[in-house]
Amino acid sequence: MNAIVKANQNAAVNFLTPTSLQEAMQIADLLANSDIVPKDYQRKPGNILVAMQWGAEIGLQPLQAMQNIAVINGRPSIWGDAMLALVRGSGLLDFIREEISEDGQKATVTVKRKNEEPVASVFTMEDAKKAGLSGKQGPWTQYPKRMLKLRARSYALRDVFPDVLKGMAIAEEEKDKEIDITPTAPETSTTKANSGSSSLKARMAKKKDAVESVATEIDLTPYYQRIDNATSLEELDQIGADIAELNLGEPAKSEIGEVFKAKRKELKAAQAFPAESVQAVIEEIGNTADLEALNAIMESRFEPFTAQMTEEHISQINSAYEAQEAALTS
Repeated sequence: MNAIVKANQNAAVNFLTPTSLQEAMQIADLLANSDIVPKDYQRKPGNILVAMQWGAEIGLQPLQAMQNIAVINGRPSIWGDAMLALVRGSGLLDFIREEISEDGQKATVTVKRKNEEPVASVFTMEDAKKAGLSGKQGPWTQYPKRMLKLRARSYALRDVFPDVLKGMAIAEEEKDKEIDITPTAPETSTTKANSGSSSLKARMAKKKDAVESVATEIDLTPYYQRIDNATSLEELDQIGADIAELNLGEPAKSEIGEVFKAKRKELKAAQAFPAESVQAVIEEIGNTADLEALNAIMESRFEPFTAQMTEEHISQINSAYEAQEAALTS
């Protein structure tokens, strides 16, 4: 920084806003060496630079971009609270109304853009079942009504404000998608060895087996090293996507799949959410004065961290949320 910009008391000082690629690279190097940036960006200036550019595209400052942009399954995504904040900050939102049916089976979110007709988005528990979400371990089991609302909200905002969101994926939705690199069951044939064209089919099958055998001879050492060195679930998912593209045969696919699963379990355990933080979130929920503040707490202090929480933690926070919601709406 060659100059210090003085600002009045009401102006924000954004001294980390780059004006050139060189400045952006310097800022990325500086932030990568900080221990208070999200773990996914520590020691990774390249990721920070990309996040900063994505943030600039949708109107987020560098630090806001790192806080609200996550790479899930190899795709940059934005958390739901930042999505709503961007839409509100655009000045184009007339109103947003969110409703849950009495039986908790349907969420309806109505959004109105200025000078346009209102648009309603509906997401039901039946939709969740078709998508394989209903009963899924985690948020969809612990607080299904809220997840229905978030999904309906994301669809509504993406439909009405594509120019504001610039096609960014929604992190809560992307986290529901899983990359599976485990092998599928091998196909079996019941054709008799000496019947009709079975002789030709047998030769073709042997040739196919030979090709698959060669494919498994790929040197997987770099991939094992990447799995071992992974420091976040997002990074591990990207490695899983790269391995899936190799189209490995057996037994290589099963062997590296087991190592992948073990590393995922290790990372989840390492990122456990501290119990004292759970109590802090519960206290903040209890101190909210309206539904907007209550939802803001859930979106910023709870949803981004559910993967790090135990089922008991999620249940405690969900109970506190529902109790406060009932108190504020009674």
